[in-house]
Amino acid sequence: MKNGLWIMTLVLLLATGCAAYGPSPASGYPPGMGVPNVGSPQGYGQEYGPEMDIDYAYNYLAPYGNWVNMDPYGYVWTPRHMGYQWRPYSDGHWVMTDDGWTWIANEEWGSIPFHYGRWGYDDGFGWYWVPGTVWGPAWVSWRWSDQYAGWAPLPPGVEFRAGMDFASLSFNIPSRFWVFIQAPHFLDRDIYRYTLPYERNVTIVNFTSLHNNISYRNNRIFNEGMGIDNVQRVTRQQVPRYKIQDVQKPGPARVVGNDLQIYRPALRTNATAKPKAVLSRNQARQELAPAKVFEPRQQLPVSAQKSAVQKRQAEEKSLLQKTQAQELKDMQSKRAAEQAQIRDTAGKAKIQQAYQAKTAELQKQHQAEKQQLAARQKQDTEQVKRVAQPAKKEKQAPPVKKKKGE
Repeated sequence: MKNGLWIMTLVLLLATGCAAYGPSPASGYPPGMGVPNVGSPQGYGQEYGPEMDIDYAYNYLAPYGNWVNMDPYGYVWTPRHMGYQWRPYSDGHWVMTDDGWTWIANEEWGSIPFHYGRWGYDDGFGWYWVPGTVWGPAWVSWRWSDQYAGWAPLPPGVEFRAGMDFASLSFNIPSRFWVFIQAPHFLDRDIYRYTLPYERNVTIVNFTSLHNNISYRNNRIFNEGMGIDNVQRVTRQQVPRYKIQDVQKPGPARVVGNDLQIYRPALRTNATAKPKAVLSRNQARQELAPAKVFEPRQQLPVSAQKSAVQKRQAEEKSLLQKTQAQELKDMQSKRAAEQAQIRDTAGKAKIQQAYQAKTAELQKQHQAEKQQLAARQKQDTEQVKRVAQPAKKEKQAPPVKKKKGE
C-alpha cells in the first residue's frame, strides 16, 4: 500500500512539473510534455565506462551538429547531415542484450544521444537532443502487432526512477514521431529501408498496442519492448542474445562474437559546463531549417542530391501501397474466418455488412494517406531544390554616370 501511494505521489509530482515547465507548442510535443532532464537522477548503481563530465558530450558532439540554447532545457543538440526526412532511431538496428533490446546506430556519434537523454522536435529546426546522464539500451516507447513494430523516442521530461511503474505512466507522443516497420523486418540490419512514411502512422497506431516495458533490474535499466517471444514468432527467427562489453574509447557499437562492444561513460552533471559554440533558438530556425527535410550526408552534385531524394520518395510510395494492400487483404481474411464460424445465413450476412463498413472506412483512410504523402513529397521536392542549388548572386546595377560638374 505504501509503495502504491509512493508511486502515485511521483506521478502527481511529474504531472505538476509538466504543467509548469512544458515546452511550447512549437516543440512538436503538446504543451505540458515534461521537465528538463539534464540532471537525470543517479542512484541506478551504474558505473560502466570511464567517468566523464557532461562537458564531454558537449565537445564530442560539436563536430556532428549544433548546440542550441533553448528554454526550458538549456543546451540542446541537433545533428547535421542526416539525409531526407531523418528521425531518431531510424538508421540502425536492434539486438537483444543482457539489458534488453539495444539500439545499434549507424551514425558515428550514436553512442551518446541514443542511450542518454531524450529527443524532442522543434517545428523551426527539427529534431534535437536534450542531454541526460543515465545510460539505457534505448529510451523509446514501443507499439506492436503481428503486422507492425514501432518505437518512438521518449520526449524530454519523461523520467525513469527506480521503483516507478513506467508502464502506468501516460504521455502523448505525436503520431508522426513513431518509426514503424512491418514486424517481420524487425531483426533486419537495415531498418531504414523499411521505415514507413509517417503519413501511415495514424492508421498503424490503431492496428498496434502500446508496450512501455522499461524496468529496473539488478541495478540496471532493462528494455524488454514487445517481448522476445513475439519477435521470434513473427520474424520466424531465433533471437541471439549478446553480452554487453564496455570499451574505453568512443565510437559506434559493434557485435564481436557473442558480445556487443559499446562505449557508455558514466556521465556526471556540471552546471558550469557549456558548449564552446551555441546558437540561439532564432538563429537555429534560420540556419538549420532546411535539415528538417533534407541535408546531404556529404557534398554531392545537385543532380545526385535530387536523385537520392527521388529514390527515397519512390520507396515511400512503394511501402505505403504495399502495406495498405496487405491491410485490406488481412481484413478479408478475418472476415472469412469469422464467417466460417457461423452457420446461419443471417449471421454471415451481418458479418459481411460489418466488414463492408470497416473496409470502406479503411479505404477512405488509405486515400487520405496517399493524398497527404503526395502533398508532402511535392513540398519536400521544392525544399530540396532550394537547399541543393547554390544561392544566385544578385545582379549588380550598372554604374550611374555622373553629370558634368558633379
